[in-house]
Amino acid sequence: MTSVVQPAHPQLAVSAAIFRDGKVLLTRRARSPAKGFYSLPGGRVEFGESLHKALAREVDEETGLGIAIVGLAGWREVLPATAGAGHYLIMSFAARWVAREPVLNDELDDFRWIVPDTLTSLGDLKLTGGLEEVIQSAHRLIGPQI
Repeated sequence: MTSVVQPAHPQLAVSAAIFRDGKVLLTRRARSPAKGFYSLPGGRVEFGESLHKALAREVDEETGLGIAIVGLAGWREVLPATAGAGHYLIMSFAARWVAREPVLNDELDDFRWIVPDTLTSLGDLKLTGGLEEVIQSAHRLIGPQI
């Protein structure tokens, strides 16, 4: 098994709280970092890529979904917990589902559409830190769904 060498500087990443029929999409990470934790689909921003373009690309690569980005829901900083771990600044956006059904790539191993207000009662799911706050903020941006 090869070890991943982390850059010596913070990495910019994006994630999407994708809403469909009053539910938000949670995906479970299949590899480190955050292996086994449910979070939002997303990933690193490439050099010269806008945040919105990176978000649409990452969501498409990880889930196959088409989305409409609504706005910035919040951000989270993930500091390295151990030597060799990554340092990430994650910009999280609210988005609406617009096309296709989830087809996960090898970075994810499960997905669930969850009613946002039930997040605190999902004791059996391991959630990444700060996920509930980002989803609630995104839910406010999305507003009532018709």
